Amino acid sequence: MTKYVFVTGGVVSGLGKGITASSLALLLKARNYKVFMQKFDPYINVDPGTMNPIQHGEVYVTYDGCETDLDLGHYERFIDEELNYTSNITSGKIYKSVIEKERKGEYLGATVQMVPHVTNEIKNKVYEAGITSKADIVITEIGGTVGDIESQSFIEALRQIQYEKGSENTFFVHCTLIPYIYGSNELKTKPTQNSVRDLRNMGIRPDALVCRAPFDTGSHIKEKLSMFCSVPVENVIDSIDVKNIYEIPINYHKQGFDEIVLKQFNLPLNKSNLKYWNDLIKTVDNLKDEIEISLVGKYVELHDAYLSVAESLKHAGYKYNTKININWVDSEKLEKEENLKEIFKNSKGIIVPGGFGSRGIEGKIKAINYARVNKIPFLGICLGMQLSVIEFARNVCGIKDATSTEFDSLTKEPIIDLMADQKSIVNMGGTLRLGNYNCKIKKDTLAYKDYKCEQIKERHRHRYEFNNKYREILEQNGMVISGINEEADLVEIVEIPSHPHFIASQFHPEFKSRPTRPHPLFDSFIKASIDNK
Repeated sequence: MTKYVFVTGGVVSGLGKGITASSLALLLKARNYKVFMQKFDPYINVDPGTMNPIQHGEVYVTYDGCETDLDLGHYERFIDEELNYTSNITSGKIYKSVIEKERKGEYLGATVQMVPHVTNEIKNKVYEAGITSKADIVITEIGGTVGDIESQSFIEALRQIQYEKGSENTFFVHCTLIPYIYGSNELKTKPTQNSVRDLRNMGIRPDALVCRAPFDTGSHIKEKLSMFCSVPVENVIDSIDVKNIYEIPINYHKQGFDEIVLKQFNLPLNKSNLKYWNDLIKTVDNLKDEIEISLVGKYVELHDAYLSVAESLKHAGYKYNTKININWVDSEKLEKEENLKEIFKNSKGIIVPGGFGSRGIEGKIKAINYARVNKIPFLGICLGMQLSVIEFARNVCGIKDATSTEFDSLTKEPIIDLMADQKSIVNMGGTLRLGNYNCKIKKDTLAYKDYKCEQIKERHRHRYEFNNKYREILEQNGMVISGINEEADLVEIVEIPSHPHFIASQFHPEFKSRPTRPHPLFDSFIKASIDNK
């Protein structure tokens, strides 16, 4: 029988529930248990696909084409497992499913209510994750903070699961904040007590508390929390501030967090293998060199909008014992900037990631031109690939009006255009080319050198495509199309062989990079940037 762990949050948001859930999953996987993860988000959007990245951060994409919250990126990077559509459930998805069933008459004329219809739908999503993944343990993070109106239906559904499955098959982790009062120099437990009281008023008693604090809370605080929250003192776990997030699972392991969960589940305490993770921590804490990489984006005021890209750059840096310092460049401001040499003076590589809309586009094109002309290692992703093609068409092929129909629907030179089956689409959400697609790589190219194989699968999130009418003229002028999706004859990778390192992909390689295994395109880009130093 699948076991279920639920991670809730109290006192304030942003405590690191996602990292706590990921860390516990890593520890359980290290004991040879099959673990699956999912996130419940209380917002009414069906998925984050139509949400502004500046408000919400990046949209992560699973291999099966599900647009998800960025926490799923943390999950996949920590446990190195591919997640799917059952891993990100929103209130919008729940309500949409319930309403569709009501319209079809599946409730046999019953009055549709929050309980039992909405809560049953939530429970179905939890159980579906266990069934489809065939995992020993499913870890579910509940977004938001206990007490929020929008998350009450999720909490009630979890209470019902606890009742149905019993404590030997369910485990509740409650993440809270232990604030430190300067002046009196005290850690305060009252906010945690109040948060646990709120949770208990909804019918759930947490099995463990994970307490975010600036330093170890000590036995006195743990005993106080144990007494007033009815949690065994050994189940009060410190989550102290650390200099790199990879230390968090080890801190939890030292406190026996994974053992506590397995004992409640009556599962064997298999030997734990964390050597590879300790090796990673040692590497990250002792990086010998450092370089600067410029990331030219439209949403740079919120770095989480490019979270997976930033993490992927770091992963490649770990391999080469090098700290990556990111120079965040606002592409909209770059449009008015004349002295690009000053902006990029310390950068050994330039990356242009994805995005949507016309704002800041010319700034990105200026950055691509600067990288190409000045022989600076370059990596373009999604929109960055499309703009690389546009820049090359304008400045090398002499097609001065080259652009995308995303920016100018009436352009006479649509280097980037909608596919025929996309032109009739009205709804924005979930109608992009999403998830894994095949790509065949041309031999004797930089892409082939990076991947070391001819057939790959990569994750996509875009609507516009390279217009094949322009393929011949670009190739005649020195651009190589090194990756093709043969099924639909779509361009996936372009590169410039005369450049030291210039490559761009229509897909998002950042979604498949891991701390202990950097993605080949980021690996190659960072190596070239280090060589450029």
